[in-house]
Amino acid sequence: MEWFEAVLLGLLQGLTEFLPVSSSGHLEIGKALLGVETTDDLLFTTMVHAATVLSTIIVFRKEIFDLLKGFFCGLKDWKIQKNEAGRKVLVCNDQTDYLLKMVVSMLPILVVGLFFKDQVESLFGSIQVVGVALVVTALLLFFSDYASRPGRKSIFPVNEYRNGISYWQAFAVGLGQAFAVVPGLSRSGTTISTGLISGVRREVIAQFSFLMVLVPILGETLLEIVGGEFGSSSVGALALVLGFISAFLSGLFACKVMVALVKKAKLSWFALYCLVAAVCIFIFA
Repeated sequence: MEWFEAVLLGLLQGLTEFLPVSSSGHLEIGKALLGVETTDDLLFTTMVHAATVLSTIIVFRKEIFDLLKGFFCGLKDWKIQKNEAGRKVLVCNDQTDYLLKMVVSMLPILVVGLFFKDQVESLFGSIQVVGVALVVTALLLFFSDYASRPGRKSIFPVNEYRNGISYWQAFAVGLGQAFAVVPGLSRSGTTISTGLISGVRREVIAQFSFLMVLVPILGETLLEIVGGEFGSSSVGALALVLGFISAFLSGLFACKVMVALVKKAKLSWFALYCLVAAVCIFIFA
């Protein structure tokens, strides 16, 4: 991989990470267009994803700091008591409750990472897989946009859960993230769609979706470093560094704009884009 190819792919990653159009799918499309062969080397993909996660941390630094501060300050107030139904429940502050729900949402992707990593990695490098997954992404976006229209009766009973999301909804969103390891199946699109279909408000699921991915991707990057993947990578150090910087800067620029756009824009427009991209892949690939 040449340095300018790394910069272009990093830009592509940063600009598409925060849109429900699959950044990993667009990376595979970009590699195919540039003729970059990294089928057996996913370190570059991991690094540019880590770069956009770092930009997410910077953009959401206040929210993350408040969550962590509330969590550690509220540890002394944890207690178990019976609710109205007579069941024992954990009583904690809002920040702790929110973080615990994020932990629940990470369980499915943890299972995939531990037991299905090789199967997932085998899917990368196939542009046809990306095309099929983009069609699935489009269908999910269309359906969730239709199901969450204002005034439309929700599929699930409407409940005002604490922090706007329940534990079962957090787990459902986590299942969506686990399936979205397939290149072309948008992680943000899948998690946001799953949240909307299960009754979570758009402004709530938008932020939850972007925060829940921080630990899994940073953890994967750390494992790559500890496992010595840098030394065995076919991508040069210069390309890795430039790709990381490019993805970080473009992600930093795009994050606030894209998050606001996802909160307000109709998901069906993104679904239409995914369908067009998939058709182009089937015709020209």
